[in-house]
Amino acid sequence: MNEKEQERIIRRYYQYLKLEKASSGNTIDAYMRDLDKFMRFIKDEGVNFMDVQLEHLHNFSALMIDMGIHPTSLSRILSGVRSFYHFLVISDILEINPTELLEFPKKAMHLPDVLTVSEVDAIEGAIDLSDPEGQRNKTIIEVLFSCGLRVSELVNLKISNLFLDDEFIKVEGKGSKQRLVPISPKAVHELQLYFPERCHIDIPAENQDYVFVSKRRRKPLTRVMVFLMIKDLVQRAGIKKEVSPHTFRHSFATHLLEGGAN
Repeated sequence: MNEKEQERIIRRYYQYLKLEKASSGNTIDAYMRDLDKFMRFIKDEGVNFMDVQLEHLHNFSALMIDMGIHPTSLSRILSGVRSFYHFLVISDILEINPTELLEFPKKAMHLPDVLTVSEVDAIEGAIDLSDPEGQRNKTIIEVLFSCGLRVSELVNLKISNLFLDDEFIKVEGKGSKQRLVPISPKAVHELQLYFPERCHIDIPAENQDYVFVSKRRRKPLTRVMVFLMIKDLVQRAGIKKEVSPHTFRHSFATHLLEGGAN
């Protein structure tokens, strides 16, 4: 399905919400924004919305949680996605609704799992350094753990904001707020090992300043790519905890507190 056909179907869905469902303007705007989040996600995944499976919906939910989306907000987002697929089925555009078996998040909050230093070492040990992207992935794990970065901050990290001799980096967080973050000597060492390998990638000028780049796409990594990479490494390392990029951030903070930090 080409983009024009996709846009036509989304316009029909908009009319369905407005005319048949008689939804309020605010409700329609919220549903369309949430649908746009999902569409951008599956585009990054290389999946057409007609081919979405339950697995893609689970990965989308996991990414939203990793980005700090509250369970109540995630339930609303998933309701919007479910409404869209209900529309596709009743309009005879799709035969099966992939959201039928999708479970909505429980509203009770719980603290995420914390990784021990030995578990982080096990995850890094599961990386095949002979793989062309092995050193890059090891560097990602070390930077996440030693700097406590959000995954969005990691994928947007710029070479021009690395001050490795002084052992700190500049990151752009929520609301475009910049902050200086200390970086461990070990993470600096991994970056120094990664950069010579990165030089072998033919990176376009507009992407040259990004630290972490996909060898195949020659573009900055996406949050989904980092999430799936970590998921694979955790499985290889035999760790049974629920681990996402945010787990490293939470573990970083926990170890700081245990070490006596404010």
